[in-house]
Amino acid sequence: MFLKAILFDQHGGPEVLRYDEIDAPQPGPGEVQIHLRAAALNHLDLWVRQGWPGLKLEFPHIPGADGAGEIAALGENVTDVQLGTRVVINANLSCGRCEYCRDGKENLCREWQLLGETVRGTYAEYVVVPRTNTMPLPDSVDDHTAAAAGLVFHTAWHSLIRRGDLQSGESVLIVGASGGVNTASIQIAKYRGAKVFVVGSNAAKLALAESLGADVCIDRSKVDDWSKSVYQANGRRGVDVVVDNVGAGSMPLSLRAARKGGRILIVGSTSGPELELDDRLIFLKHLSILGSTMGTLRDFAEVMQLVFNGILKPALDRRFPLEDAAAAQARMAAGEQMGKITLAI
Repeated sequence: MFLKAILFDQHGGPEVLRYDEIDAPQPGPGEVQIHLRAAALNHLDLWVRQGWPGLKLEFPHIPGADGAGEIAALGENVTDVQLGTRVVINANLSCGRCEYCRDGKENLCREWQLLGETVRGTYAEYVVVPRTNTMPLPDSVDDHTAAAAGLVFHTAWHSLIRRGDLQSGESVLIVGASGGVNTASIQIAKYRGAKVFVVGSNAAKLALAESLGADVCIDRSKVDDWSKSVYQANGRRGVDVVVDNVGAGSMPLSLRAARKGGRILIVGSTSGPELELDDRLIFLKHLSILGSTMGTLRDFAEVMQLVFNGILKPALDRRFPLEDAAAAQARMAAGEQMGKITLAI
């Protein structure tokens, strides 16, 4: 059995992507094969395509972490789900055996992998994942909404609720207005009862943030120092929590925008991983810097149920046919998206 997929045989730009056939994966014990109907893009897809030192892939590689579709085949010992069941995928792959997995901290697993990063992913007609990495979809939730929500709401929920311990009445600054994790973070922070500040690059992206519930929007193209603007807008005290998935360039200002005793949540590095910091800000302001990657099985179940109930809603950008994945990635690389880009399969 063959499937159609987006493949690449070497690292490079969008030109290395090709739409072609490859053998369809078959489920092993405890696994299911999913006939995908939708996939969603993440910045991870660009980094994997471009490659980094030490990244080892089985070529040809299929990118993509997010996806939704129907269960098409069952592996041995899978008895708790039926063929044809619509599901969304949890992209975190964990062993289920190590001390972290036994403690319910699957994103710290000793053998942790992310679908589409080091194993073939969801830019394809079919994918195989462990049964535990699927969650049934209600009829009210379409495949593109589910695929768009999976990774970013999972990431934002674990970051803000588990790592950040965000409380009602606190203030949150989100650096960036239109990306998937940021649009999810805005909604989760509002759901938690926080006052939300957003720094964005233009009026259109800030309008999106405002539509999702942001209380204060600051256009960084119109101010010399957005950390000072945040400080002044919150009663000259700074914010309790900063969500920064930009990294290089933004982190010094994020530290300045935080109040004394504040928490900085680092959930990515879209502009680069190398930081220059004035560490006096950290110890003089008693700041806590907390790293966060993806989330646990419990986190996924909690946040996706809120999506299913319509309480949290992914911001959807454009939808591309699977064969046009290169154009979809080019849109994301240019920073033109207003929410999540999805692929129709």
